[in-house]
Amino acid sequence: MIYRMTKSFACTERTMTSHLCWPTSFSPIVLQLVCKLIVVFVVVICGVKCDQLLDTRLRHQMVATHSHAVIKLDGDLIFGGLFPMHDSGDEMSLCGAIKEEKGIQRLEAMLYAIDMINADHTLLPNLTIGGHILDTCSRDTFALEQTMEFVKSSLTTVDSQINDYQCADHSSPRYIPRKPVVGVIGASSSSVSVMVANILRLFQIPQISYASTSADLSDKSRFGYFSRTVPPDNFQAQAMVDIVKLFNWSYVSTIATEGDYGEKGIEHFKILANREGICVAESAKISRNAKHSDFLRIIEQLSSKGNARVVVLFVDEDNCRRLLSASQEMGREGYFLWLGSDSWGKKIHPVKGQEESAGGAITILPKRKPLKGFDEYFKRLRPSTNTRNPWFMPFWEQHFNCTFALHSRHNEFETKRLKRCTGDEKLSKYEQEGLVPFVVDAVYAVANAIHNLLNDRCGRHIPHKVCLKDVIKGPDLLAYIRNVSFKSLQGNGMVVKFNADGDAPGNYDIFQYQRVNRRSHSRRSHDSNHDSSGYDYVAIGEWANDRLTFDLSHFKWYTRMRYYRNLTNTWVTDLSDTVTVPISACSLACAAGQYRQYHESNTCCWHCTTCFIDEYVYNETYCMKCAKGFVPNEDKSGCVKLPIDYMKWDSPWTIVPASFASLGIFATLFTIAVFLRFNDTPIIMASGRELCYILLSGIMLCYAMSFVILSKPTLITCTITRIGLSLGLCICYSAILTKTNRISRIFNRGIKNGMKRPSYTSPRSQIVICMCLVTVQLVFIIAWIIRDPPSIKEVIYNQTFKPFAVLQCGISSASMGVSLVYNKLLIIMCTTYAFKTRKIPENFNEAKYIGFTMYSTCIVWLAFIPIYFGTNNDFKIQIASLCMCLSISATVALGCLFVPKLYICLFQSYKNVRHVPGINTQQSNSTSGVLRFARPTCSAIIGATAMVSAHHCAPMIVIPEPSSGDMKTTSTTNGEWTSPSAEESADEKEEKEKYI
Repeated sequence: MIYRMTKSFACTERTMTSHLCWPTSFSPIVLQLVCKLIVVFVVVICGVKCDQLLDTRLRHQMVATHSHAVIKLDGDLIFGGLFPMHDSGDEMSLCGAIKEEKGIQRLEAMLYAIDMINADHTLLPNLTIGGHILDTCSRDTFALEQTMEFVKSSLTTVDSQINDYQCADHSSPRYIPRKPVVGVIGASSSSVSVMVANILRLFQIPQISYASTSADLSDKSRFGYFSRTVPPDNFQAQAMVDIVKLFNWSYVSTIATEGDYGEKGIEHFKILANREGICVAESAKISRNAKHSDFLRIIEQLSSKGNARVVVLFVDEDNCRRLLSASQEMGREGYFLWLGSDSWGKKIHPVKGQEESAGGAITILPKRKPLKGFDEYFKRLRPSTNTRNPWFMPFWEQHFNCTFALHSRHNEFETKRLKRCTGDEKLSKYEQEGLVPFVVDAVYAVANAIHNLLNDRCGRHIPHKVCLKDVIKGPDLLAYIRNVSFKSLQGNGMVVKFNADGDAPGNYDIFQYQRVNRRSHSRRSHDSNHDSSGYDYVAIGEWANDRLTFDLSHFKWYTRMRYYRNLTNTWVTDLSDTVTVPISACSLACAAGQYRQYHESNTCCWHCTTCFIDEYVYNETYCMKCAKGFVPNEDKSGCVKLPIDYMKWDSPWTIVPASFASLGIFATLFTIAVFLRFNDTPIIMASGRELCYILLSGIMLCYAMSFVILSKPTLITCTITRIGLSLGLCICYSAILTKTNRISRIFNRGIKNGMKRPSYTSPRSQIVICMCLVTVQLVFIIAWIIRDPPSIKEVIYNQTFKPFAVLQCGISSASMGVSLVYNKLLIIMCTTYAFKTRKIPENFNEAKYIGFTMYSTCIVWLAFIPIYFGTNNDFKIQIASLCMCLSISATVALGCLFVPKLYICLFQSYKNVRHVPGINTQQSNSTSGVLRFARPTCSAIIGATAMVSAHHCAPMIVIPEPSSGDMKTTSTTNGEWTSPSAEESADEKEEKEKYI
């Protein structure tokens, strides 16, 4: 055999049938050693171990006869072809069953293209294309061995001395040169192409693949003579990543076949997926000699990560079929969502008989249009006429499950059992294989490159056949192949061209394997006789120019229900249509307001943790607290400023205090008006009208402060509040303190010291004392404002549960309490004096009313303190309680101290007169212009009580009997003793005679 690879001779017809021709100068053993060295060198370059090749050669001896078949078509130009005519087989058989789609159809596509070119008078005119087509049996090592047939002509060297060779009968041999293979169409799988490309590069034979998509083949430093009419896997991997992203599948598993196509394709997918944040749960690999148990183990491995429902496949169609079968056997049909590469594409073989396992699968296929001419050509083929294809008859037998007896591929037992093939059976279930157009494009690419090369080298006037010799060299043809550009037979403006790396543009059609009818499909999980008529590949989108386009309305998803049928004791799986996109994620997305806590270093698996109420989701793994015055929005994706709240005039918390204060202001104004009206009457004069007016002004200020406090905080209102709040109370209690102090001194000192006048009891003195007390508070307020200028601030309330911002004056509750300390001291002192004067005579009951006022005030303020400081989280209660406390304090003073006087003035005017007839006093000889206090006798006490009558008592007018030397005097309830002497003015009389 090795000798035949080296030389080709022809002896005379007489000796050709019985003898071999041997070179006279070389031993056959030497030639065998030389060829073996070349093979070993090639194998080392390809990375294949020698023992693997030798083992393959040994097993090759057991292959059936049809696996050694070869197609040789004579012509001026020989195109080589490599096609997977058989499955990879098992341990006992190197080649398995005939591959109907990837084998027969693709091979016939090359023959169809050759026929079309030979019939075309414009492309390579006067030249005939021949072919040398071999079977790879879907194995890279076997394909490597077969490829040696293409390089025989390169290995053939003929010495100039033909006499060095002779036949066994001593006749001179005639040398028949072998026509070289100018280019090779193939191979199919990337692993086979990688192996073959190494040898073809050594012998400078251009190669164009119609199906190999491994990204490694774009490396021109290793595969310089390789080109392809399909886009590489890096485009395919990018398209698959874009599909996964579109449906938010973040957790997927991968399966790759051993070899460049599967391993490199998945590797590229993982790189791109990692950039997009897509995690790989499980990554399995199918070895070249994988057994059925290996596929079951892979399905079990995938099931261990049940959340990863999407499985990305870079697996050839044979292993795809075995994988789906294992899934079906383990009862996992309809659970996994397969995302298949172009090796699955739109083929029927992987899914035939196991449609439910493949239901919903998404596959991609390089963009192409079926060739109608090829369909007509293929349907006309018959075993009786298609004799140039040695694999067509075995295909016919396999497809129709019949036998031709004499040429059968079956054993004797099967031959007797099967029906006889007539050769006229109709291909009713035929569908053009997805890569058939690319096979035709590859053949036309080589033909157009040669045509352009001959035109450039020979011109248009010299026939191509004349100048064909010694013109076509591998490097020259490769350069023309890379620059070729022509319209494809697929139509629709599709152009065949190659980039600098020999790759075709990346354009893909995307399909989904769907149930195309409405009837429900239920069957036993191990039933393999399922009718496939209800399923088909449906075009759902495309990937072109790095952009994914989908028609989502064409998608169909399935929900899986598996239950046990008691009647038949079998498990039943039912798939029903749904519009819900399947979920393939390790962990579901966290709800609003939650962040992820990842499991170790896995970025796709996490558990969700809720952010605190005042935090927002800063990023997927961290929550951040909002700044002061801000709160998280509804979905906690950021912070929003809290709406500013303050007392609104339409709020009940404002209406009630404002209404109460309004009534108080009206009552105060009414009281002032009455006092002004009756200003000179005894009851008003006797009440100490100067202090009363001061007290009324303080009461008015307290009422008015409610409106300032309830209004929207501004710098002006806050300043007025700081001044007016404590000042209004201070005015009230300073006036009351002055009044109680005066009464106390009169009864505790004046009575004990006889008729001696107490100091600082005149109205002017009382006003000065009151103003001094108010000045102390005013100084404190001014100092406080200087040290801490008024401001406004936003206070956050109830931050833990329901935060809200309140616009308030820039003063704390503690500062507010400190500012009222002086007023509290005045209240305590007023209460003390009121308590000390509680036992004065009954007619002086103004002291008792003052006492009642102070007791009530203490109770109000004692109730206010816990209400105000105990409701820090409700500013409305605080402000409303403060206003009500001010108003109630003012109302108590107004009601207790002024209402009795108003009643006398308005309803008992007869008591408000200077002279009361019938009441006389005896003359006193001891009085000479000035009445002095004498020893208190019973009558004297009665007279004293009459002279210091309370505000609510009727004035007592004392008129002594007229006599010589006696002075007529009058006593009023405020203790003023006056004389009608014309020698003194009214003011002098008042100053001299007043002692209280």
